[in-house]
Amino acid sequence: MLPITRWKLPDINTEAQSLLARELEISPVVSQILINRGITTTEGAKKFLFPSLEQLHNPFLMKDMEKGIDRLIEAISRKEKIVVYGDYDVDGITSTVILVKFLREIHDDVTYYIPGRIEEGYGLSKTAIDKFRKDGTKLVITVDCGISNHEEITYAASSGIDVIVTDHHEVPDILPDCSAVINPHRNDCSFPFKSLAGVGVAFNLLIALRGKLRNLGFWKDRRCPNLREYLDLVAIGTIGDIVPLLDENRVLSKIGLSVANNTRRVGLKALMTISNMGNKTVSSESAAFRLIPRINAAGRIGAPEDAVELLLTDDEDKVTILARRLDSYNRKRQEMEKVILNEILEDISTNIDIDKVNSLVFASHKWHPGVIGIVASKLVDRYYKPAILISIKDGVGKGSGRSIVEFNLYGGLENKCSPLLLSYGGHRYAAGISIREEDIEKFSKTLSRAVREDIGDERMSPETTIDALCDLNEIDYNLISQIEMLAPFGNMNPEPVLCAKNIKISSLTTVGNNHLKMRASGDKTHYDTIWFNKGHLSGLLSGSTVDIAFTPQTNHWNGKSSIQLKIKDASAP
Repeated sequence: MLPITRWKLPDINTEAQSLLARELEISPVVSQILINRGITTTEGAKKFLFPSLEQLHNPFLMKDMEKGIDRLIEAISRKEKIVVYGDYDVDGITSTVILVKFLREIHDDVTYYIPGRIEEGYGLSKTAIDKFRKDGTKLVITVDCGISNHEEITYAASSGIDVIVTDHHEVPDILPDCSAVINPHRNDCSFPFKSLAGVGVAFNLLIALRGKLRNLGFWKDRRCPNLREYLDLVAIGTIGDIVPLLDENRVLSKIGLSVANNTRRVGLKALMTISNMGNKTVSSESAAFRLIPRINAAGRIGAPEDAVELLLTDDEDKVTILARRLDSYNRKRQEMEKVILNEILEDISTNIDIDKVNSLVFASHKWHPGVIGIVASKLVDRYYKPAILISIKDGVGKGSGRSIVEFNLYGGLENKCSPLLLSYGGHRYAAGISIREEDIEKFSKTLSRAVREDIGDERMSPETTIDALCDLNEIDYNLISQIEMLAPFGNMNPEPVLCAKNIKISSLTTVGNNHLKMRASGDKTHYDTIWFNKGHLSGLLSGSTVDIAFTPQTNHWNGKSSIQLKIKDASAP
């Protein structure tokens, strides 16, 4: 059946479109894309297209930032032992690296701690706190975690350890009682942008710390660190956490990617090499599909310290070994995911009428908890239903879930399912849970009921938002170059999708892993196209005339460049 998604066509604002096109000297197509993103003024468009670090907000607008900085400076002046406590995903790892690297330039006793995903799980643990007490730690700074660790932080205080929490996850009703809780989601926080990744919060802490130290004359006789050099990792962590690439996140990721393309960080260079990036620029796409999976793989099935050390060290021999290790973790991760996904698909084809269920919950004693979240994402992509996979060990299941636009997964867990859960956390689109094995079946039914009550029983299907209508003869390198100015693409700033009507399809071939190559002809123009993972649709399209939804791009191959259309969907005209 075509189309495979619901198409949402844009509301055309010809007046605003003409104004932006004239004032900025850009294509009406690009003007309409900006309008679709809520940008209707010349000033707003200039800020979006040409972001500057001057657009960053004052970090001291974050509640408790002043308190946190004062406690940190006190620790530095007293020469106290400081531990940066991170998370094992790319957001937590990059947050850990930037904080440790900065602090080690000004303080001799700084180390880090990443909990084991399986042994300790997410967030602060009493086991880790006991280690810190024994080695004389006086201050712990959490990054990308800590907001839900009220009990553990109280335990730390009883052990003589102060804690500064920096986090970006949903805030519980009771805040941890500690030196500072820095989280833009706090109801009493006046920071104007709430959707920072954990690494964004950590970077704001560094901005505030450097500024406060400058006011105290700290940098008078020493080098003041250039925080721009940290933005390569801030961009990678921000993109990897799939936060909205708007406002401050756009500034950090846009400028950070430019820093990454000229990085002096030997570990990042080694990771680019092992990822077969060659001379390709670091874009949001290459970061998401090449660099970030390898960093995440260390925390999923390997040792997250390998990723931290890769990005911290300047030893070129060491980074080569570590980059290869991360690549090996990633290959193993891919193999594990494939086994789990095939097992679930077989279960669905045999035992489940997929059109009659509105959520998917699967559990097994055999699955590695570090990869089930990615498989849940693949199930959401395939069936467009909220999905939670649970890995069971010793009677307790650790689950990872992903959701769809229409259903707030964290809200559903909190409002409907929490009595069945040992713990839970996350946000609208992704969440983690802990649950007793005997409660999993009831949880599955409760989640299904929550989805039904929230969005009804109608068949859910993904939506393709069309940014602009165009003719094939409007597509050229200049238009593609203007579209690329809108990058980096990601959450809330997706790759623009154009629509061309009455396109003749020919020369269909299946390449690679079920990718469909076609020739698209119309308006006395023709282009090659690629439709990823849709080789099975060849029979439906051969010799047909369709409307296509696509993103134009420049394809580089064997030293040559050509225009290619990346197909998103097709529909009978």
